[in-house]
Amino acid sequence: MNRTIRIGIVAGEASGDLLGAGLIQALKHHYPHVEFSGIGGPKMLAEGFHSFFPQDRLAVMGLIDPLKRLPELLKIRRFLFEHFSEQAPDVFIGIDSPDFNLTLEQNLRKSGIKTVHYVSPSVWAWRSGRIKKIKRAVDLMLTILPFETAIYQQHQVPVKFVGHPLADSIPMQPDKHAARKKLQLDASSAVVALMPGSRHSEVERLGPLFFQAAKLMLKQRPGLRFVLPAASGQRYKQLHQMLGPHSDLPVTLVQGQSHDVMAAADVVLLASGTTALEAMLLKKPMVVSYKMAWLSFKIMRAMALVRFVSLPNLLADREVVPELLQADADPEQMSEAVLRYFNQPELTAELVETFTQQHQSLKCNANQTAAAALIELIKGQE
Repeated sequence: MNRTIRIGIVAGEASGDLLGAGLIQALKHHYPHVEFSGIGGPKMLAEGFHSFFPQDRLAVMGLIDPLKRLPELLKIRRFLFEHFSEQAPDVFIGIDSPDFNLTLEQNLRKSGIKTVHYVSPSVWAWRSGRIKKIKRAVDLMLTILPFETAIYQQHQVPVKFVGHPLADSIPMQPDKHAARKKLQLDASSAVVALMPGSRHSEVERLGPLFFQAAKLMLKQRPGLRFVLPAASGQRYKQLHQMLGPHSDLPVTLVQGQSHDVMAAADVVLLASGTTALEAMLLKKPMVVSYKMAWLSFKIMRAMALVRFVSLPNLLADREVVPELLQADADPEQMSEAVLRYFNQPELTAELVETFTQQHQSLKCNANQTAAAALIELIKGQE
């Protein structure tokens, strides 16, 4: 194809930035002349993507926090609609961020633009009525979880399961020794990774609890060491300040390198989210925790249709890793749950087997599979 292909993408999260960058790489192999624009993060920018706004302007969570930023979010969405209406892309892709993207996709589709949503909203978990809006909003849904396709097929929404690119890039057997050497960690020490989130509000809520839990663990196992990766320069500064009162804690704070940190660890204490997927693919025992604004949690819990929030538990449809949410997210329970893995090594062996099966179920050459589905959609309108 000699003409320039124009593709619009909006990715509002760091996890979406990863998916977007992989998709851009795969599409560039098929189209010699292609332009990408919208909203993306550093990985997408490194691929030549043009972002009209910083990605973190869309990074809001829960039901209450987005209301505080509503005027700005509406202004950004209005700009994107006007831009893509005037300079119509061959296809528009909303990556995750469904509260922001689905309305934009619906409006663009009304104006005749082909639309795709990448990463299914959790219609199987809560707000199941959203499937009606999705049917109006998208020409194609790309899912990363195998059980999601049946839901869309039941509602006559075109769907393609593509797996997850992290399942393709993370080896089945991670090298703990190499990761420890890279991070200059003692090969024989017991190591716990502390990962309280990538957003300011997450770290603010969970950071102090994780540090208190680490102190309790240390009392039970004095030889423990802790590693704490900061998702960005801002989080590094925030975490560094928060660690001030905990100077007696043997913790190594590093910039980025979250995969190396998890690979080096024996157990991971983490905030619920994409990190749980990464820890699962790295075959690491984990304890999942989360706190959000109490009203957001109360509303979301009342609307929930599933028992779990973490991907390992959702894929297994049973509790394979502990989830400590809201009131249960206290240092005592966190410490006890982490130490259980050290005290009962058979739990780790069982998890490795489960996580290996889950890894295989998501390993589908995701970037190329998703790109092929998009190419078919673009060809269909020529």
